[in-house]
Amino acid sequence: MDSASFDKRGYPVVSAQAGYGEWADHYDSTVATELDRPALQAIRQIDWKSIGTAVDLACGTGRTGAWLSDHGVRLIDGVDITDEMRRIAETKKIYRRLYRADVAATGLPSSSYDLCTLVLADEHLADLRPVYAEAGRILASSGYFVLIGYHPFFLISGTPTHYHRRDGAAIAIHSYVHLFSDHFHAGRDSGLTLLESHEHLIDEGWVLRKPKWRDYMNWPVSFALVWRRS
Repeated sequence: MDSASFDKRGYPVVSAQAGYGEWADHYDSTVATELDRPALQAIRQIDWKSIGTAVDLACGTGRTGAWLSDHGVRLIDGVDITDEMRRIAETKKIYRRLYRADVAATGLPSSSYDLCTLVLADEHLADLRPVYAEAGRILASSGYFVLIGYHPFFLISGTPTHYHRRDGAAIAIHSYVHLFSDHFHAGRDSGLTLLESHEHLIDEGWVLRKPKWRDYMNWPVSFALVWRRS
């Protein structure tokens, strides 16, 4: 479902590629770390240090790649369609290789990675099935697919993924609402088995960093799904 039907803010809307291209130079300083860090830290099924090769889909500026590297993942490749984001990721010296490609059609070799991640990007895909199929294709046998997303509850409640331009203007990035059943069917049909699921709420720690979010206390803001290739 296109999130525009739920929008309550009326921000101008741009494509994901255009929006993240413009947001790139101040993305790291403005994106809320609470969206993805608690979700990554909650995962229990994966021994990160045992991961030999990983691919970070929609790697952006390299935030997820940096976390993986800090937790013992040795060889990480990155994929992103946005040149501005990918150039910043390159400066961090995290990735073995960086590719300009669609996350649903990477062109990477089949069965070649122990871990595939997609973080804070699924809401920009009109259809989940191609990216799940691609994850299933490039993962080695028993490899893991970790998907962390902006919770559909927030999109349905009328708060789109958005950023602020240097002049303060708020801009929304074109997004779609995916129900958890959509994820389940896309994963199952791609030969993946769900191992873990987590949902994370706006809590006091979040509000201390971003006081204006107090009105959203206890709302579900992000989620994590951990899959394994059968």
